[in-house]
Amino acid sequence: MNESDYIPIAALNQYSYCSHRCWRMFCAGEFTDNQYTIEGTSLHERVHTVGEGQREDTWQIRAIWLKSEKYKLIGKSDLIESENGEFYPIEYKRGRKGEWDNDELQVCAQALCLEEMTGKSISNGYIYYAHSHQRQLVEISEQLRQSAIATIEAVQTLLFTGAMPKAIKTKRCDGCSLYSHCLPQAVEKVGRYQEGS
Repeated sequence: MNESDYIPIAALNQYSYCSHRCWRMFCAGEFTDNQYTIEGTSLHERVHTVGEGQREDTWQIRAIWLKSEKYKLIGKSDLIESENGEFYPIEYKRGRKGEWDNDELQVCAQALCLEEMTGKSISNGYIYYAHSHQRQLVEISEQLRQSAIATIEAVQTLLFTGAMPKAIKTKRCDGCSLYSHCLPQAVEKVGRYQEGS
């Protein structure tokens, strides 16, 4: 990666979830499907039917590319809605609300792109969880913006240096499709073995 390259918006979500997973996907080019990724891909294929339309007073456009020159971000949105001159990014996810903020960071990154593209301030976005058929409001607060900007900078550094972050075993590993690639428990066991010898 060089300074003129764009960061995929999805990389922020992956980095926030697990920096080692992000490295494997975006630096090493590794990816393996499991039931969760297949369900997510299927959902996005249905959502990403390119088009626009009107739903009551809300204008909707699907599968539009978003870009930010300022933050060097690029990615395809699931859905953008506009109502009364306000724009809202909506990210679709297969499951239900998790314990982590990686999905909110992805929505915030989309909002940063939309602000640059439209010249309008974005105050809210949404995450639509297919499992519950519910939208969760994401307030694009100053704190979330700063967290997103810090994550953008961390991902830029990761992609520029290519330095592999250490694999650390957490609860997040349980559903990860790349678990067999990094084997974080094995790394811990080898470390303990070397310390004991």
